[in-house]
Amino acid sequence: MCCAVCDGELRTAHRQRLKDEEGDLHGSGEYRCHKILVTLHQDQLKTTTTVAANRDFPEDRIWLNGKEDNINHPRLQSCLREIRRLARKRRSSGDDNISKILNYKVHICSVNNFPTAAGLASSAAGYACLVYSLARLYGVEGELSEIARQGSGSACRSMYGGFVQWIMGEREDGKDSLAQQVEPENHWPELRILILVASAEKKHVGSTAGMQTSVKTSPLLKHRAESVVPGRMEEMIEAIKKKDFEAFGQLTMKDSNQFHATCLDTYPPIFYLNQVSQRIIGLVHRYNAYYGTTKIAYSFDAGPNAVIFTLDPTVNEFVEIVKRSFPPESNGDPYLKGLAVSPVSLSQDLLSAVETDVFPGGVSYVIVTQPGPGPMESQDISVDLLGTDGFPNASG
Repeated sequence: MCCAVCDGELRTAHRQRLKDEEGDLHGSGEYRCHKILVTLHQDQLKTTTTVAANRDFPEDRIWLNGKEDNINHPRLQSCLREIRRLARKRRSSGDDNISKILNYKVHICSVNNFPTAAGLASSAAGYACLVYSLARLYGVEGELSEIARQGSGSACRSMYGGFVQWIMGEREDGKDSLAQQVEPENHWPELRILILVASAEKKHVGSTAGMQTSVKTSPLLKHRAESVVPGRMEEMIEAIKKKDFEAFGQLTMKDSNQFHATCLDTYPPIFYLNQVSQRIIGLVHRYNAYYGTTKIAYSFDAGPNAVIFTLDPTVNEFVEIVKRSFPPESNGDPYLKGLAVSPVSLSQDLLSAVETDVFPGGVSYVIVTQPGPGPMESQDISVDLLGTDGFPNASG
């Protein structure tokens, strides 16, 4: 049995997928692309996955967030096949334990501690954790990001910690479409990420389906791929390496805006942002205008939930403004989760500059986190999701 934990991930320079001549890569629904992400810390956002192999299991099975799911999903099967193929190659070197496990079926149990299918990269974290866990179980070593990408394109980047880029590659089979770490998680210790959860509901249009439609119908997407993304990637990597928040923040917001412009340019148009998302965007720009510099940056992926980038000295003040702008509902649930936040007093000048009409309950809760490491095997048996019988515990 193997239990692993994997961080969530959030984009800085947003997605750009370029369609392969033969369609998607390995049937995953994903496309070649350049992207940059920040891997988030497991202490705040994580996927936990436990895998077990046993001769008494009659078939492969999987449970996700407490419910049994379809083990025959093409993306999942693609990852299983590739890991087992690599394990068979190792078996040929004489590893008896691997030979035995390859004859067994597996049980997989996975849980996210953050909203699933709500634009917070839950599938990326899930597939990265799955591939890492299976690799540990079967004794597979080496480059795993190409396998993770077969499950979810973005999962290849979640195989590393810190700041990671997904390199598009040139080969027709996609074997060189891999992830590469730009800087480790301790490179920018002052960087903080706030996740403003505006909706935990499953989005109406999935990331993959939405991008497939955009590829077919959006001229703006082609322009992004050819004229915008390559230069923006270089600028973003330079900003990260120099820890230049002004450049980092502006690039992040501009790229998020253009990604959602391609969603609107898609036919039929795709609406991932909601009214709360739009209010958060306005709040960030008013806050930065008050200070005359970029102290806060937003990014929205395929969902309405805001990802806020800032530096540690700004966290307390901005969280206080968010609480005033989107007062929490009195339902007993904690409004602030993750790293500690201290209350502060706000000047009247600042309030006059940033406040508009309040939107009670618009933000359900705020998660405060920072860059973190990639997948890790857990030695704590209390977090195992499968019991000794190979079936989910109450926590799984």
